[in-house]
Amino acid sequence: MNDGLDIPGLDALYTPGPFAHRGGIACYEEWWVKHGDWLEECGYTLRSRYKPGWQPSWNPDKDFYPDFEDGQVAVSGSIMDAVRSSDGANLVFKKVPMGPGVHEVEVNRLLSSPPLASDPANHSAPLLGVLEVPDEPGQQLIVMPQLRPYYDPNFDTIGEAIAFFHQIIEGLQFMHKHHIAHRDCTNENIALDPSGMYPESFNPNPTKLDMRRDLKGKAKYYTRTQRPPRYLFIDFGLSRVYPPELGPPIDIASRGGDKSAPEHVDTDIPCNPFPTDVYYLGNVIRQNFILEYHGFSFMRPLVDDMVAQDPEKRPQMDEVATRFKAIRASVSWWKRRSRMVRRDEAILNGWYHSALHWYRRLGYILTRKPAIPDA
Repeated sequence: MNDGLDIPGLDALYTPGPFAHRGGIACYEEWWVKHGDWLEECGYTLRSRYKPGWQPSWNPDKDFYPDFEDGQVAVSGSIMDAVRSSDGANLVFKKVPMGPGVHEVEVNRLLSSPPLASDPANHSAPLLGVLEVPDEPGQQLIVMPQLRPYYDPNFDTIGEAIAFFHQIIEGLQFMHKHHIAHRDCTNENIALDPSGMYPESFNPNPTKLDMRRDLKGKAKYYTRTQRPPRYLFIDFGLSRVYPPELGPPIDIASRGGDKSAPEHVDTDIPCNPFPTDVYYLGNVIRQNFILEYHGFSFMRPLVDDMVAQDPEKRPQMDEVATRFKAIRASVSWWKRRSRMVRRDEAILNGWYHSALHWYRRLGYILTRKPAIPDA
């Protein structure tokens, strides 16, 4: 299993269980070691730990392996970061099975093909390629850009959050316009394109996102106001296209990341997936902004309607977009520039963060940065 590795204490580095200890290759990482050469031929390079003959750069007997770049253990066997050899772009692979009932690649391709791909209202993560695994019929890899959770780093101003609301509402409206229901547009499936905010990239390990790729210091980044990002929907594993000529879309309720939708009480009863999408998006705003921070009462009437118990009473995304446009226009300049304040923030922390915020705010005003930083 570890041919070519001849260093003291190596046996302790490989763990054939679900988790790796002391930084060794976990069993779910072995697939990537096996297919590293094939991916290299396809023009993609994995990290050094997945190369044949890899020798850890740390001393297993005394060093703390998470401090080393090649000690970063994959958190999932189906997701892997890589670098495109032609231009050094940071990418991500995702294993996706082929077969009946699997629509992820189909939906990804539709959203990433002309004319949809060039529409600025399209906020879906682009599909950069699909690789069919040569020795495993029915297994394929989709290639995606490296993204970050939309909430990392923290939002600074109310205006930054308004820009986020605008993009995710626009993006879901776009999908619904083209008869696509995401069916899992929940908190973990909305991402941030970091290319502008993080010009020198960052470490792909979810626990090290604030670090440089080589772990030698903090990753340099700009605020959302300085370099406005695009927000993108990801993970179309539950998504479906519902051609209008087939009649009203009815499907079994999907149980993705958010299981609080009322229609999930009985998942055996088919329902229209589009109002459920509206619920998911409203719940993202409710749970992560209205209930988490002060200052978002202006969004409550719209969000309350989006998360209505009765799916039939929820507004369609065209109405959501129209109402949000009016709400956005009504928010004062001062409110837009205001700091995001958590409801549980300690008073002393608040004073400290307010002082820093005022310093940044004056800089934004002097440099004429918009209070709502649209990408």
